[in-house]
Amino acid sequence: MSLHEECGVFGVYSPEEQEVAGTVYYGLYALQHRGQESCGIVVNDDGVFSSHKDIGLVNEVFTPQILRSFPRGRIAIGHVRYSTTGGVTRNNCQPIEVNHQKGKMALAHNGNLSNAFELRNELELSGAIFHTTSDTETIAYIVTKERLTAPSIEAAVTRAMYRIEGAYSLVLMSATKLIAARDPHGFRPLCYGKMQDGTFVVASESCALSAVGAEFVRDVLPGEILVFDRSGVRSISEHCVGAKKKTCIFEYIYFARPDSTVDGVGVHESRKTAGRCLAKSAPVDADIVIGVPDSGLDAALGYAQESGIPYGIGLIKNKYIGRTFISPDQKERIDQVRIKLSPIASVLRGKRVVLIDDSIVRGTTSKRIVRLVREAGASEVHMRISSPPFLHPCYYGTDIDSEDNLIANHHTVEEIGKIIGADSLAYLSMVDLRELVGSDAYCSACFNGDYPTAIPTDTRKDRFSEKLSLRKK
Repeated sequence: MSLHEECGVFGVYSPEEQEVAGTVYYGLYALQHRGQESCGIVVNDDGVFSSHKDIGLVNEVFTPQILRSFPRGRIAIGHVRYSTTGGVTRNNCQPIEVNHQKGKMALAHNGNLSNAFELRNELELSGAIFHTTSDTETIAYIVTKERLTAPSIEAAVTRAMYRIEGAYSLVLMSATKLIAARDPHGFRPLCYGKMQDGTFVVASESCALSAVGAEFVRDVLPGEILVFDRSGVRSISEHCVGAKKKTCIFEYIYFARPDSTVDGVGVHESRKTAGRCLAKSAPVDADIVIGVPDSGLDAALGYAQESGIPYGIGLIKNKYIGRTFISPDQKERIDQVRIKLSPIASVLRGKRVVLIDDSIVRGTTSKRIVRLVREAGASEVHMRISSPPFLHPCYYGTDIDSEDNLIANHHTVEEIGKIIGADSLAYLSMVDLRELVGSDAYCSACFNGDYPTAIPTDTRKDRFSEKLSLRKK
């Protein structure tokens, strides 16, 4: 078990018809780190929706032929997915499209609803029929239901936000509008920018704006709804009061790309700060500091700068391995860490190494990485983790839904160090966590169990696709 990325959403609103599918493609490519299971694009051509969705990476699913098949249009949305609710099937690919009497709608979602189970039961009892096992379809149903009496699509979204709880950053497309919405706690990032030709772009991260040549305007506020149409951009702030801002701290530690800025805080600088804090709280005599690619590299740089120990590149990540590189029958026989990471023996041989990584979940991967470094000739390996111990499940978009396999729940820090084979082990403290963003406006429930919303009654990832033999009698 290891942490997996979230999902990524992207939307375009152009004042004139253009090749919007291409813009979304490059935006999704920049967000690929947030989800590698599936992806999709929906283009709005004067109210007619054209879409393509499939399992796979962006450049695998959207071949040049597929991209050329999309019509020109003024509005389009896209999605890259890592499943946190619902399995890996084509049915669960996003964006989700809906046809109803008030018009068409397409919706893409990053996050996880904490009351999805209750809402889905309620909807099914009232006659709703679901085609997917993801909670995104629940959002689409509620928005559609509210649209029957709401005067506009944005009013329907406003009403729906009173019913859905948890983490959601949305891009939604109607026949004439692009809508962006962020939950009142702001768990997941969402921002927008503008291109020189007046095209508006919405994305999960600012790095995707840069990828398409858009200038960053600002982050979408927690609880805010933005409407993009022929009049420009309008803000609806009805849900911006009452809830405390709780951006997921793991966006800064691991999920977001280092060249992104989330809620005004640069991710690269945030990770360097974590490394500097570790150097102060857990110093060690060593010859070199190295990071585990990719999210450990920035923290390692910060540790080196603060400690004065030289920074080095000791592990190389194979960036050309796709998710299907290892066939199913090989997974138990081949150490996947060796396939993905290669040590540089000339850098590590005979050295006392400070090894920086972002987290330890079960401990298996960390144990293999420490072994790789030792086998390359390191005389000592001191592991430093740029987050506190992972003790609790996340209900807002991370795929760990149980405490059972979290090693920090069953062993002390010293014991974990011995299990993974490190000479010493230290984590970032909860006190230092605040330094990463410079405030208390973040969610750290995975570390301290302090959840901003009610805990879901059913937390299983596969709760909507459970085998008959496993269901409770």
